[in-house]
Amino acid sequence: MPTPVNPLPVLSVAPSQVIRGRGILAEAVAAIAKLGQRPFVVGGDTTLQLVQSQLQPALKQHKLQAAQMAYLPDCSETSLAALQTAFQAHQADSVIGIGGGKALDAAKLLAHQCATPVVTIPTSGATCAAWTALSNVYSNEGAFLYDVPLPQCPNLLILDYDLIATAPQRTLVAGIGDAIAKWYEASVSSGHSQHTLIIAAVQQARVLRDILFQKSVEALQHPGSDTWQEVVDASVLLAGVIGGLGGAQCRTVAAHAVHNGLTHLPASHGTLHGEKVAYGILVQLRLEELIQGSQLAATARQQLLKFYTEIGLPCSLHDLGLSQTSLADLEHAAAIACTENSDIHHLPFPVNPTQLLAAMVSTTAPSQGIKRWGEEEIERQESEVQA
Repeated sequence: MPTPVNPLPVLSVAPSQVIRGRGILAEAVAAIAKLGQRPFVVGGDTTLQLVQSQLQPALKQHKLQAAQMAYLPDCSETSLAALQTAFQAHQADSVIGIGGGKALDAAKLLAHQCATPVVTIPTSGATCAAWTALSNVYSNEGAFLYDVPLPQCPNLLILDYDLIATAPQRTLVAGIGDAIAKWYEASVSSGHSQHTLIIAAVQQARVLRDILFQKSVEALQHPGSDTWQEVVDASVLLAGVIGGLGGAQCRTVAAHAVHNGLTHLPASHGTLHGEKVAYGILVQLRLEELIQGSQLAATARQQLLKFYTEIGLPCSLHDLGLSQTSLADLEHAAAIACTENSDIHHLPFPVNPTQLLAAMVSTTAPSQGIKRWGEEEIERQESEVQA
């Protein structure tokens, strides 16, 4: 009997093609036409209305017969089932995702389920979802449920800086928060790896962090400038490169786990993905202080607090609009963040919900006199929440 051959692992590093520039959306439709003649457009209600004047005329010019549908109420199993039905009714041969992270995740997952090419067109710099081979699935109410690794990155990514510039500045700030997390999570989960591509991914995450530290303030002060464009590239493209090179080994850790837990609190739904992730970085660093007594983590947290204040990222539960959240609700979010399959367990030490809660309520605490975890710390942090 021949020896069974294990399938080779597939490395999805990048989209097959990336087109970027200012005012290039209509021009890029020629590349969309090469993927199919009956595209199915997925986006949010607001985005689909906004792009009518730019995208639809160009699709018609190339004689593409397009249908469109909103992914609402969320990138959920219910929405995906409805999208599949509409996709099949249109006899579509490709998917175009246009909008923010959830719209792009829905489009990528729909294309995967229907075995068809997908185009991603981000309308803000809020995430790297336009690049990655991954989709997050939520409940209809917006609570994170699970993620779906995809076999490949999008077939085509169109990054039109003029389109990105129409988004509120808050979305790019959130994208900076989401992107900078790559360093703090990848360095913890994969910083000791000896594998070449993972080493490259971790080092790119460090470069990404440095670019954002150096250029974000100027970029936000001068929207549309060359520096602004570089920060958009960092948040949308370079952040995606890191996930592509590192793959599943360059994992998310506590920052995204905290985000996932917070999405189960309805009061958090007014904040953006990257805002919750940015706060989650502070929580992760605080855990390293409380559990390991890490002075390096304490220094990094103070550096981030200064940076967040400069660009408008949340530093605390209060900044997230959760200062009135009950202790029971925060405990619920912490418990979800610590479930058995949570990415928080990629930390090099065990974490339980009580410890996580203490870190969540003390992200702005001074770092002088760091001491390791103790019962008095639990009591002090919980009293702060109750107060």
